[in-house]
Amino acid sequence: MTRKGFGPRVIAIGGLSATLMAVPAAHAEDKVMVFAAASLKDALDAVNRACEADVGEAATVSYAASSALAKQIESGAPADVFISADLDWMKYLSDKKLTKPDTEVKLLGNEIVLVAPKGSAVETKIEKGFDLAKLIGDGRLAMGDVKAVPAGKYGKAALESLGVWSSVEGKVAQAENVRAALKLVSTGEAALGIVYATDAHAEKGVKVVGTFPGDSHPPIIYPVAQIADSKDKDAPAFLKCLQSPKAGRLFKDQGFTVLAPSN
Repeated sequence: MTRKGFGPRVIAIGGLSATLMAVPAAHAEDKVMVFAAASLKDALDAVNRACEADVGEAATVSYAASSALAKQIESGAPADVFISADLDWMKYLSDKKLTKPDTEVKLLGNEIVLVAPKGSAVETKIEKGFDLAKLIGDGRLAMGDVKAVPAGKYGKAALESLGVWSSVEGKVAQAENVRAALKLVSTGEAALGIVYATDAHAEKGVKVVGTFPGDSHPPIIYPVAQIADSKDKDAPAFLKCLQSPKAGRLFKDQGFTVLAPSN
């Protein structure tokens, strides 16, 4: 999995991808079906439990790359709520009239960081022209798919802005979602990786080497909306709870910035 001399590749991680990509063919016991970016898993699992009393049930949540989820919704997958890790994939659906426009809210913000395996001795300052290629050495730089996965797109934009993308492009190992990229680093299969700060917070097997400057990439925004074909009576209550103070506290505990005003 760490062959040298090849350009960017997309890597599927066994087990993880199967878990994140599992999408039920129909609603489980008519529960609210939520399609959410993989990077939300720890925080949203906690929020879902906290919202159960308000909604009347726990939602069923399917986690994957925002790009994959948006395509599944476009193909008719039975989602009630979509939470994307960027504005582009929400716009992709809203442009096709697949979301309820009056429910769309910019919910959360995040940062991207450079991570290494926990025992790594790598240290650096992320700035224009920093020698990322030297830090990677003969290893790989794990990232989400730079053409589709939001974390990969943010990461590539940052590396281009800092003038180092061309020097590391051939060392990139692209993964199908950001949690798969994180797994490559935590298991030592990649020397470094670019993930969200919240992912690094959730994974004890990695250490943060540095945080990318906010002005080196587009703002990281997680929008949420109800899907146009959703008929679930509890979906509005779930959306409301996502924007509640108690949900906000749980999101903040995982390192997210809360953008939506509390209900």
